[in-house]
Amino acid sequence: MLVAFLLTLLAGGATSIGAALGVLGRGTSPKALAGGLGLSAGVMLYVSFVELMPAGAAVLSGGGATGPVSGRGMAIATGAFFAGIALIAVLDRLVPEPVSPHEFHGRMEGSHGHAALRTLEEQASDRALRARLLRTGTVTALVLALHNVPEGFATFVAALQTPEVAIPVVAAIALHNIPEGLAVAVPVRRATGSRSKAFWLATMTGLAEPVGAVIGYLLLAPLMSGGAMGAILAGVAGVMVFVSLDELLPAAEETGEHHTVIYSLIAGMAVMAVTLLVL
Repeated sequence: MLVAFLLTLLAGGATSIGAALGVLGRGTSPKALAGGLGLSAGVMLYVSFVELMPAGAAVLSGGGATGPVSGRGMAIATGAFFAGIALIAVLDRLVPEPVSPHEFHGRMEGSHGHAALRTLEEQASDRALRARLLRTGTVTALVLALHNVPEGFATFVAALQTPEVAIPVVAAIALHNIPEGLAVAVPVRRATGSRSKAFWLATMTGLAEPVGAVIGYLLLAPLMSGGAMGAILAGVAGVMVFVSLDELLPAAEETGEHHTVIYSLIAGMAVMAVTLLVL
């Protein structure tokens, strides 16, 4: 139990890496970002369909995670799978459009210390832009924190499974959280000029994941055994599939490195497949 929580904390803490990149004014290369996101998506998709979903269906069939699967068990697991997708999709609708870490380079950044050389109209435009960026960063932080609560519980449930499932899933979620840290830190830093405020606000969004793990466990602890656990596993699979298809792959494609994304996606699946076969 403690190990699962620490793994969830580690995955959520990866948001700080993106926050650090944002406040330092640095990003990752398009190819590296595309590769990391594609690899994450491959791991999450494969483990969802090949490990978590079948294990959930087996538990719901009345046996263990590796037992035979009945039609009834598969039907309930399928319903739980789409229920997980529906839950994360509803929360995802609250998240504003992603903030590009390169979107706000330009006049505002170069205006510090030179206000006297610029027109009143330009200065007013900069103030309006800073206000908009601050609102964007703050709203993004709040909704990402809300979004990360069920994701944290999903990571926690995966971390309770065998190591060959837990470790790749935690690593994939951690990679997924790095761009989220960038999305919060960049606009807040540009708006306030404070690296520390931007870093800590972005870091707080990641800490919502271990909070989600604790809340989810406290609420669902009586259900963490028997058939209900099977439904939870299938629901977690749905959450991971949605995150992969709606967030990771689109973000990876936006780098313009299509082939890197596809190769990394397949590599992620292959790594997960080999891990499951060997372990």
